[in-house]
Amino acid sequence: MADTLIENAPVTETPVEAAPVADTAAPAARPDNRDRRGGPQRGRGGPGGGRGPRTRAPRERSEFDSVTIAVRRVARVMAGGRRFNFSVAIVIGDKKGRVGVGLGKAADTALAIEKATRDAKKHMITVRRTETGSIRHEVGAKYASSTVSVIPSPGRGLVAGSAMRTVLELAGVNDVITKILSRTKNKLTIARATVEALSQLQK
Repeated sequence: MADTLIENAPVTETPVEAAPVADTAAPAARPDNRDRRGGPQRGRGGPGGGRGPRTRAPRERSEFDSVTIAVRRVARVMAGGRRFNFSVAIVIGDKKGRVGVGLGKAADTALAIEKATRDAKKHMITVRRTETGSIRHEVGAKYASSTVSVIPSPGRGLVAGSAMRTVLELAGVNDVITKILSRTKNKLTIARATVEALSQLQK
């Protein structure tokens, strides 16, 4: 009897909830030019900036041309080793009559060049030239161990060597013959002797 009742009892089905299915779909694409923190991308070429091609502001060109005529490395012996400094001699000019020679000393060549340029501008002179770019009369000067002479020579161009040529070219002087009357090869003293000679020109 009990078996009959159990067999004929109504069977109630309990609904089984479906297990949550993991979302395997790819995450939604982020808007363009946005990183994980919501800010603009820092990648190359994006409108948000970053490491794209940089455009530098054009640097103003100096009114003077400069030529380095001598670079020396000076060693000073100190406790613990040697300490090196650099000595740089520079000639600057605008090729229109103004020229100067400067000397700079520093532990770095770039700083020494900057100091030499400032020194040359401080000691700049204006050369009195003729209409053709020559000089009116012969001049000469002595500086330290260097003795030089500059002689006008129409139609010959610039006949000069060593540091004298550099000084005369940057001063814009033509049609002259030069002579170095001493045996020294020190370019700094030769250049300064040339500037000293050009400063003696009269109108």
